Amino acid sequence: MFRTVLLNIVFCSFAVFAGCATQEVTAKDNNDPNIIQYVETDTGRWMVHDMDRPAPPVVTPGTESTQNRAGKAPSDAIVLFDGTDLSKWTTGRGGPAKWTVQDGYMQIARESGNIKTKQAFGSCQLHIEFATPSRVRDTSQGRGNSGVFLMAMYEIQVLDSYNNKTYPDGQCAALYGQEVPLVNACREPGQWQSYDIIFHRPIFKGKKVVKKATFTVFHNGVLVHDNVTLKGGTDWIGPHAVTDYKPHADKLPIMLQNHGNPVRYRNVWIRELKD
Repeated sequence: MFRTVLLNIVFCSFAVFAGCATQEVTAKDNNDPNIIQYVETDTGRWMVHDMDRPAPPVVTPGTESTQNRAGKAPSDAIVLFDGTDLSKWTTGRGGPAKWTVQDGYMQIARESGNIKTKQAFGSCQLHIEFATPSRVRDTSQGRGNSGVFLMAMYEIQVLDSYNNKTYPDGQCAALYGQEVPLVNACREPGQWQSYDIIFHRPIFKGKKVVKKATFTVFHNGVLVHDNVTLKGGTDWIGPHAVTDYKPHADKLPIMLQNHGNPVRYRNVWIRELKD
């Protein structure tokens, strides 16, 4: 009995000592001026957890699309196509866009050419939905071919790659001629699909590119390009060749390609980003 009591006294004494030691260390740490941390930001130098640090603006999130209905864009997005008209689009030469509009989507019309936005953009977040023809008539590059061009130059391929063999750097979601997507996330022909693209433009100094473009792309919600640095241009110049970087303006239009297939697009919106 005496031995048990003695052990309890020793244990309690040790606990009290440890507690006091912990309190001393804590007090010492709290009194250490080095514990106050600061971060350097675009809005100045701020102490960690500073209540006066500027808060981000409030944005109302958009809504998800379904196969039957297009979703809505976030409140701070620029809506490029809402399913009603092509008033924000033009032809390559600046005339009225001649694609057809019906049932909330626009569709490539024969001999109508490419279309591009009237407004120019640089670094951005772009959301766009597309559907390749439900009736399959061809193979490889002849099957549901189109393309989404950032700055009218850098192409993310649109293609029906559902059970359709083609060269991997030209399949759906490829950075054409340059980068193969991590996975093939295509839905069946005729179904609505989506791209969510985070793009940071290339930066030039004179005729030299000093910062190459980067892409992060989600295809139907699946990551297919993870902050990929684009090695060069994506314009086709031969069976096994694409272009290199060429100096251009800081902002250029978004372009959609007419490759002769009646591909449909809907719910197109964009958010401008800092370089």
